[in-house]
Amino acid sequence: MTQFPVVCSESRCLRGGRPAGAGYLVRAVARYRITIAYDGTDFHGWQRQYAQAEIPAGGARPAPSRLRRDASPVGEGGGLQGVGDGEGAEVAEMAAAEGDHSRAQLRTVQDVVQRAVREVIREPVIVVGASRTDSGVHARAQTAAFTVSDERRENHGPPDERLAMAINSRLPEDVLVTECRRVRDDFDPIKDCVAKGYRYSLHVSRDRPLWERKYVHHVWTELDCDAMQAGAEAIVGTHDFAAFAAAGHGRETTVRTVLACRVTRPVREKVLIDVSGTGFLWNMVRIIAGTLVEVGRGRLRAEEVAGIIASRDRRNAGPTLPAQGLCLEWVHYDGDDASRLGAFGVTL
Repeated sequence: MTQFPVVCSESRCLRGGRPAGAGYLVRAVARYRITIAYDGTDFHGWQRQYAQAEIPAGGARPAPSRLRRDASPVGEGGGLQGVGDGEGAEVAEMAAAEGDHSRAQLRTVQDVVQRAVREVIREPVIVVGASRTDSGVHARAQTAAFTVSDERRENHGPPDERLAMAINSRLPEDVLVTECRRVRDDFDPIKDCVAKGYRYSLHVSRDRPLWERKYVHHVWTELDCDAMQAGAEAIVGTHDFAAFAAAGHGRETTVRTVLACRVTRPVREKVLIDVSGTGFLWNMVRIIAGTLVEVGRGRLRAEEVAGIIASRDRRNAGPTLPAQGLCLEWVHYDGDDASRLGAFGVTL
């Protein structure tokens, strides 16, 4: 079993966020924030996951289709996985998996990016993301962070200005690091997040989409966007969104704050649903989008949306729309340029 080093600053240990002390190796560290874009089509989501292999008699390795996913649902907003807890759990998970040949690693964005960073930095770093997007969901601006020792960075790795280029040279064509910069050593991409925004894209036409088929959901019938916007306004605010959460979401509370929910139609065949908030439940944005589509079709009235929220009953809301139409557009932190959020109807 591989032993992973513990890298600490004076006040904080990378594994678990514990104070440095007896038994810990104390080193100066450098922490980096990276922005990542990816096409989620061929990924099992963001979070590192394993599948339980069903080994048949005789011990032959099963085909990929016989691999069973061995991970709990994580949802659009992700869980409260802190830098310390998340990284410590990741180290334990990887160490346990090395000696367990009955588990197969699934292709996830976190794993692909983490492998690329490790090849560049040559340290067993842990890459933690702000939002644990589901299988098939895309991202224009996922935010993640990792910590390396200052000694290794200065002596072996590329300079900071070339770090993104070096990581990209080791990434597949469906993932791209768009920014990489040094941040304070206690930067937490999850806990420090102020808000995030998702966009759900609809192709509204009798003809199915061809070139954009991996990035939109096809709706055959015409939609009343004015009615959809009226329904969207009821979603804005702090509410108990139990009616908009998938079963098994695993959260202690279903109260969330939606900062903005806007329906636009830039061209005749495209309808965009932008939902921004401080955090989301599992499948929450896709259920919001499904509910607004039902309003647009006339199957629900716009004034019924408030009642659906108040009911806290998932059966009253619309369907969960497919993953391919959803994209994580932005993640915002204190000190970031907030002017870009105006395009999504958000004022911070």
